[in-house]
Order: sequence, then structure tokens, then C-alpha cells
Amino acid sequence: MCGLCGFTGHVASRDEVLEKMTSVITHRGPDSVGYYKDNRISMGFRRLSIIDLEGGHQPIYNEDKSLVLMFNGEIYNHNDLREELKQCGHKFYTKADSEVLVHGFEEWGEKLLDRLRGMFGFAVYNTKDGSVFIARDFFGIKPMHYAVVNDQLIYGSEIKSILEHPDYVKKFNYKALDNYLSFQYVVPPETFFEGIYCLLPGHYMWFRDGKVKVTRYFEPSFEPDMTLTEKEAVDKIEAVFENSVNAHKISDVEVGCFLSSGVDSSYVSTYFADQKTFTVGFDFGERYNEISWAEGLSKEIGVEHHTHLIGSEEFWEAVPKVQYHMDQPLADPSCIALYFVSKLASEYVKVVLSGEGADELFGGYTIYNEPHVFKTYQKLFPQKMRYALARKAKKWPHIKGRGYILRGARKTEDKFIGNAFMYDDEEKSQILRDPSIVTRPQELCKKFYERAKGYDDETKMQYLDINLWMVGDILLKADRMSMANSLELRVPFLDREVWKVARTIPTKYRIAHGTTKYALRQAALRHLPKATAQKPKLGFPVPTRVWLKDEKYYNRVKEMFTSETAKKFFNTDLIVSYLDEHFTGKDDNSRKVWTIYVFLVWYNIYFGNTEK
Repeated sequence: MCGLCGFTGHVASRDEVLEKMTSVITHRGPDSVGYYKDNRISMGFRRLSIIDLEGGHQPIYNEDKSLVLMFNGEIYNHNDLREELKQCGHKFYTKADSEVLVHGFEEWGEKLLDRLRGMFGFAVYNTKDGSVFIARDFFGIKPMHYAVVNDQLIYGSEIKSILEHPDYVKKFNYKALDNYLSFQYVVPPETFFEGIYCLLPGHYMWFRDGKVKVTRYFEPSFEPDMTLTEKEAVDKIEAVFENSVNAHKISDVEVGCFLSSGVDSSYVSTYFADQKTFTVGFDFGERYNEISWAEGLSKEIGVEHHTHLIGSEEFWEAVPKVQYHMDQPLADPSCIALYFVSKLASEYVKVVLSGEGADELFGGYTIYNEPHVFKTYQKLFPQKMRYALARKAKKWPHIKGRGYILRGARKTEDKFIGNAFMYDDEEKSQILRDPSIVTRPQELCKKFYERAKGYDDETKMQYLDINLWMVGDILLKADRMSMANSLELRVPFLDREVWKVARTIPTKYRIAHGTTKYALRQAALRHLPKATAQKPKLGFPVPTRVWLKDEKYYNRVKEMFTSETAKKFFNTDLIVSYLDEHFTGKDDNSRKVWTIYVFLVWYNIYFGNTEK
């Protein structure tokens, strides 16, 4: 895994600027550094050596050096592509997967992307016409950001590289704060930095003559094969997943595996006999500690297991460091746990496999059961009657059945914005000092629901999560937390061949028999103990709600909530009341409190007192 950055045009002290942009992402690639410069572009690169340790240094060129490549990621079918390109007359000088990209781009242009199996963010510079081509992988496993300033391009694997460029004037993006408060992450392509954008997954861009043109080349559309039997579906999943894991294990360095108590990483770990697995937990009982469960599975499948128990103060002290590495605030507290398990793994290996993507592709989140749960209610009561009941239920106290009536009244498109829903538009209008920036989060989701027309409700929810939640939360934290520890994280569920199977699995095999991810669990059951394969979805439990009832951490958050930074954005009396209600046990506001706290920590790191 690596990091890249660069800019077109001229600046004073160009070498110094490029060195700063490259050095701030040293954690992405501590093994070596590479540069390319001519009179039109300056390109920087940091390398984490995984394939062809001696010969894979970048930049990489084609035969006549008219194309210059810098690449972050892994191409798992590079050997097959190499042979095909050799038959086309191309000469190779390394064994690195990166060289396949530069020759492939020369041979096939943009169509190269349709042939790739892997994760990637790469830039190709054409020395003849000065154009720059940048691409990002199908699902957004690897990041890419860019800005256009004074008709010149600035780009980087991480935003912090772009911030080092003297022509980019750092300015806070209030639009991002609005959607962050609802989604718990910044919805791409927006970022918290005005003028800096995230290149979306499955997209490429050209920079020519001072202009950026972005094109989508991959659409994760579902096409269920209703002729599949359950056994055929399970057989297909098992076969393609084994193929994917084996492809993802190819490396010139040792590969390990993250291991939780859930089915996804556990299934991956069954292919790691006699190798290393890694788990972290908290000292708050079984709900927040999967270590004993993972240790038991490790013994059963025969792996060398390593663990770390995260202390309370250790966790809280890591919050600023984590938010720095994230580039943008992420209110998912599991990103901090992911930081610690990545840190643990990096002490033993350079590469790990993990279970990200299984829930989105195979229907694993508990909330995907919701359309089935409300089906009878919505059949019995017309929509007007459901709305009337919901209006009455809003005035009720928080009693059993109230939430059912409220959620059952609304269509999926009106209530589901993804796996996290922090603040609605009414709440944002109350807590923000400037309510003029407030929008309904459902409006942002509209375009995705439009593209998902014709799908059933469960599949609509999956489609939305693949395009929003998985990109803005799951894969962002996976990349940033592993790279913060100079660790390459690979995700075999988010493989193009696996997707070809996942998209054909009918809903009745995804959500069935009262469980989610049913067909995948049946495939895993052939390799795992029944208790693991059928274990309910938990996520990565972090005891924030417990800590926020501890006076020590309550006071830490309250100090932040009454700070000058907080007063800049929020009605502080109201957000302190949220904190107080949680502390006294009146209401569980832990997620809403954490969302604001994380934002304030992040803001102080990246803006401090620079915004007046």
C-alpha cells in the first residue's frame, strides 16, 4: 500500500512544496519515496513494499517514458494481464503489479479499468500532451482527493497532502457539517474543506487545459437470478470467496487476518491456518470484548492469535490522533478500535485481510429485516391511517411500540438514509447557530433511490449503503486506520468476482429465516462452528455510552461543549443538555453527543483558531 500526491503548474520553492506534500503521508509508505517533475507537473510517492520488494519503486514508466504512473493499491490479476500485454508487444522491467497499469493504460486507455481485479487509486501523466488521468477502484477501497486552484490540479491519496500546497487556501465547508450531523460522516464527493473533493468509487477523471472531467465507469447494480436454488447460491458464494481469499493472500511479505466474533472476518480466518490473526476488545464484559470468543475460534482453526485490551484512557487519548489521520471527522467510535487492532497487527505483519463489505453485498445489517417486519402492518393499515397513528405516537412517551408505529408509517425512501441516522433536519435547526445550512438528509439520498427504482426495499437499502455508508464510513476508516500504522488492509469480500455472484443472489437468500446474510452464513457454516456462522450482527461494540456516564469523561466532553469552538457552531446550552440527559440516565444520547464531540476535536486539529 502506498500514498501519492502531486500538482500541475508552477509554485515558488516547488521542490520544498512537493517534499512537504509527500512527507505528510509517510505513514502510507515508509519504505521509500519517489518523485517525478517536469515543467508541467510535480508528482510525489510514498511506498509500502508488498510486491517485487526490490524492483517495484515508483514512478513507473512505459517503454518510451511518455507515460508516468504512480499507484496506490493491489492488482490481483496482474500476472494474467502481464502475459496478455507481452503478447501485445509490451516490454516489462519489473515484476510489480504497478507496471501492468502503465502498459495497460497505453494499450487500452480507459478500458483498462474494466479488466482490473483489485483495489486502486492511481494517476497517469502524459508527457506529450500534459494530460493527467486519475482513477479510483470499483467500491472505493482506496482513496483519492483533488482540487482545482487557479486552473491547476492538486491531488492526493489524503487531503492533508493538498493542504500543504501554498495555493490552496484552507476554508471550512459548512455544507459538509450539515450532512455530517445526519450521517455521522461527510457524504462524498463533498469534504469539510471547501474546494477539495473526493473522487467517487467507480469513477475516473481527466485533467486537461485547466478543467476536470469526471466519468463513472462502474455501477454496482443488482440483478437477482430467480432460477437459483438455495444450494446453488451457497455453492457459488463458497467457490468465489475461496478464490478471492487466495488471490488476496498473494504477497511477497507475510499476510495476517483481523478476527472478531462475527461471521465475516471469522470466515476469512479459516483460510489462515498456521498464520496470524488479531483481535482487540474493551474491559467492559462480553458485550464489549470479543477476545475470548476469537481466542476459542483461533484454537479451533489452528491460527496464532494476538490480542490487545484497550484501556479507557488509552482510547480517549487516541481520539485526536485518529481524527488527524481520518482527515475528516468520523463519528463511528469503532474507527478508534480499528486503529488499535491495526497497530497490533503492524507489529507482526505488513498485510492483513478483513471482512469489510460482506454486509453491504450480502445483506448483513439487522435493519435490512425492517421491510419484512412492517409488511403485515402496512398491508392492514392504509398509509393515511399509518400517518395519523404516527402523529399521535409522536406525543407519547418512549414506550414499547412507539418506535414501531413511527417507523412503520413511512416508506423506506423517507426513513432510511443508511446505517447511521444521527440528527434530523428539525434537530439540526435547533442545535446549530446557523440553521440556514440545514437540509433534509433524505434529499441527498433521492438520487440513489432513483437509480434503485425497481428493486425491493431490502435491495434499495443495500444499494444505498454500498454508495454512501460503505464509502463514507466503512472503507474510509479501514484505509485511514490501517495506513496510519503502515499496514495494508485487503478486503476479499469487495472483489469484483465476488460481486458478480453477490449481485445475482435473490433477496429470499439474503434475508431469510429471521436472519440476515443467510446464504453467506450457509457458506461459512461449511468452514466454521455453527455458533460463529449464525452469530447475530453486532458491529464493533465500543462502550461510549458507558464512558459518558463516568464523571471523568463527562467533564472532558462538557469542557469541549462549552468551548469557544463549540460556540462558533452550536447552541451550547442545548448540546450540554443532551450530555446531561445521558449522564443522568434520562435518555441514551451517547451517539449524538459523540458525533458533536468528534467534530469539535477534529476542528481544533485542522482549523484551530485560523477561522475567524
